[in-house]
Amino acid sequence: MTSLKKFLKSKNYIKIPLVFTETNHFEIVAKINGISGKFILDTGASNTCVGMDKIAFFAMASETTDVKAAGAGAVEMETLISIKNTIEIGKWKKKKQKIVVFDLVHVNQALVSHNALPVDGIIGADVLKKGKAVIDYNKKCLYLKK
Repeated sequence: MTSLKKFLKSKNYIKIPLVFTETNHFEIVAKINGISGKFILDTGASNTCVGMDKIAFFAMASETTDVKAAGAGAVEMETLISIKNTIEIGKWKKKKQKIVVFDLVHVNQALVSHNALPVDGIIGADVLKKGKAVIDYNKKCLYLKK
């Protein structure tokens, strides 16, 4: 029987390592607009997000929106939207990526309180769907289709 790794490689998938944290999250390094950051991989987050304090860091243009964000114990959070971003995860790359921008202080406070390091954002289901993602929990890696 062929391994998952060999099968996905034959289907033009790229393997990206994940880091399993003390908080039972997977973390991943990704680039937004060519700038590396640390992100939580969150299959339950509908959108990929970046913290408000990281707009300039990732060279993102953003605009206001009426959409409110909710998650990780917080609700009705003000958001901005940033369109036309480039996102790279390993050798996988997508242009014109929409990213939601909101205050991630509550997320990072929770991480720090559990002896984890803060993150720059969250990779959500929108990116995972575009990349036809497969997560190998046992081998701690993500596969995205070229």
